[in-house]
Amino acid sequence: MTGQQNPPVEEPDNQALMTFWEHIEELRRRLFIALLALGAATAGSFMFADKVIYLLAVPVGSIDALQSIEITENISVFMRVALLCGVGISMPVILYEILAFILPALKSSEKRWVYLTVIFGTIFFLAGAAFAYFIMLPSSLQFLIDFLAIETKPRLSSYINFITNLIFWMGVGFQFPLVIFALAKLNVVSARSLAKGWRYGVVVISILAAMITPTVDPVNMALLMAPLLVLYAISILFAYIAGGREKQAEIKENINP
Repeated sequence: MTGQQNPPVEEPDNQALMTFWEHIEELRRRLFIALLALGAATAGSFMFADKVIYLLAVPVGSIDALQSIEITENISVFMRVALLCGVGISMPVILYEILAFILPALKSSEKRWVYLTVIFGTIFFLAGAAFAYFIMLPSSLQFLIDFLAIETKPRLSSYINFITNLIFWMGVGFQFPLVIFALAKLNVVSARSLAKGWRYGVVVISILAAMITPTVDPVNMALLMAPLLVLYAISILFAYIAGGREKQAEIKENINP
């Protein structure tokens, strides 16, 4: 018919036209920026890492409750603590670079989710670290040091390795809602599937709690499971927000046995 205009042809997304090697180059660039931020933050942490070591020694009593045996032990502990501080400081940049790579197909209106996810991801990481330091460590150390009623004076490196591992992995564990949000944006998971498989989620959380918990007593395991279960529920909410089309009634129906 004369005078009829054809609908405008939508321009293809440049990200969709990227070749395999262009994706590899993009990944290399993102990782380089993340590592550069981590290195700069770690170097900056040298100025206060010694104070952080004294702070980390508080749950065991004080720095006087620890002993150093090897010649290089003090400097290795210093570097390890500086690295942990660097991870915490550079976490916003690391999260942004990861999300910018795995979520390239977001619409312009959805780009704000990347920034919100970076903010919440950083908050969750710090919350996990705080939970490990203020809640898990006191009870765990009390159980481990008083076990068999034998006088124990931990080595500096052993204690710092123990405490930094716990803080780091608890911080990573608290990133679970962030991971679920990203997977939901990629249509890998959905709020409905997470709600329907909550029983499997409890089993997986129990296994992770047993692996991360520094002690074998059920009390500390329960202390770790409780926030992880809450995070699983938050993950369902995040997946619902990421999907944006599921109905709350369907989620409630799947939760009920």
